[in-house]
Amino acid sequence: MPRRLGRKLILSITVIVVIVAAVSGLVNIKTEENQLLNTMVLGADQLSKGITSAIWHAMLDDNRQTAYEVMRTIALKQGIDRIRMFNSAGQVMFSTRADDLDQPAVRLVTRQDFRITAAPGQRRRLEMLTPIFNEPSCSQAACHAHPKAVRTLGVLDLQLSLEPVDREVAGMKYRVLLVTGVEIALISLFIIFFTRRFLDRPIEQLLEGIQAVGQMELDKPIRVDDSAEEISVLARSFDAMRERLRAALAELNQLTQSLEIKVQERTRQLQAAQKKLVQTDRLASLGQLSASVAHEINNPISGVLNLSMLLQRMLKSDGVPPERIEEFRKYLVQITNETARVGRIVSDLLAFSRRSKPQRAPADVNRIVRTTLSLVQHKMRLSNVEVSTALWENLPAIPCDASQIQQVVLNLLLNAAEATQAKSERRVEIETTVGDDAILLTVSDNGEGIPPENLAKIFDPFFTTKSEGKGVGLGLAVSYGIVQAHGGEIEVKSRVGEGTTFTVTLPLEQAAGGAAEMAAVGAVPLPDDHGGGRTAP
Repeated sequence: MPRRLGRKLILSITVIVVIVAAVSGLVNIKTEENQLLNTMVLGADQLSKGITSAIWHAMLDDNRQTAYEVMRTIALKQGIDRIRMFNSAGQVMFSTRADDLDQPAVRLVTRQDFRITAAPGQRRRLEMLTPIFNEPSCSQAACHAHPKAVRTLGVLDLQLSLEPVDREVAGMKYRVLLVTGVEIALISLFIIFFTRRFLDRPIEQLLEGIQAVGQMELDKPIRVDDSAEEISVLARSFDAMRERLRAALAELNQLTQSLEIKVQERTRQLQAAQKKLVQTDRLASLGQLSASVAHEINNPISGVLNLSMLLQRMLKSDGVPPERIEEFRKYLVQITNETARVGRIVSDLLAFSRRSKPQRAPADVNRIVRTTLSLVQHKMRLSNVEVSTALWENLPAIPCDASQIQQVVLNLLLNAAEATQAKSERRVEIETTVGDDAILLTVSDNGEGIPPENLAKIFDPFFTTKSEGKGVGLGLAVSYGIVQAHGGEIEVKSRVGEGTTFTVTLPLEQAAGGAAEMAAVGAVPLPDDHGGGRTAP
């Protein structure tokens, strides 16, 4: 970065120096050239006036040959190309070149003038035109008088070569170019040196320090050479900021560690509270089942009692009469079946109520559903609730805590049965299907439905629409937490007056991470106050 800045600065200053030097050189060359031309013009003027003075007496005496010889002699000097003289009619009267005598007449000038000409393929030359006026001494001379009305008698044309000027200008251009090149080289070297010394290196040091701060290397101080005062001030400001940032970060780390300790302690407390909450819901469900299970157990036990009394009557002192042995065996089989029935009911009830260590293992959801139905079927019959099932055959096993999933199924079945109390025909349907990498458990009822304003609250802890004493609003909240802990989802769709459908989605493969670890220790996350993560129609 600083190297690119240095190169840009060097290039910019060099371009400026080149432009200034070029303009300065051109101005100098043009000035010197103008001075040389002015000198040449002044010399030509003096020479022209000298020629007119030299031939003045000869022309006054009308001795033209003498005047012409004087001009030929002067023309032999180095630098004079030719000398011509025109009469008042613009015709060439004399020229140091014989081929000029046949040229057509030209218009005469009335005052002294000069011009620079250059024929194709030839060098430049200075042409000085000096008019010869009709002075009184000439117009009143005895040899040839000219009328006073004729003001100009002729023009003297003096042409000088500008080759010396051109050579001097060319040499001057070479010198200016050489000096300009040397100036640019020297200035560039100075620019490179001072830019590197006072700009590049300090900026590199400053950037190194800032990058170290950006990488959170806050123990490395920012140091810049004192040669760059402004950058040194900036570096000291950044270094002070680094010190403050390091102190703030140290304080933040200390606060973070303290917060982590508090969060861990709070998490342990929350996990313990959640375990108790799950068990509380389990016991609440167990309480609802107790009465119906008592009736369910009472019937087979009464049958066993009656059959045992019959067997006592059949049994004589010498044993069972031969004609009643088959009947005796029949009663024994009935006693065995009824006792086994009582054992299954008690076993299922104990399995549901037992506080077991949460664990993940492959489980058959269909078997969980059937076991749960065996617990509630008597209660459903007593309540005139028709329960129908549509279980997917060969349902794949999923890794889950079977007792927790059973608690979810039980809560949904009991809620569905209670939702149909106002209906003459009470129906509940439970269905299992296989979706995309997941198993879907659906519990539907034909109850009164859930009002739209309550759909967003049904998973909130302690929210219930049941009458006082019939529920504390933990069933759906705990069920939601269990399903979330298993990496699944629970959705509800309901229409008032038509019924409600709960759909539980459980993935076939559990994702590693927070949910699995939370379930491994028995912690079940509860939904937030807004029912986060659920979907309502």
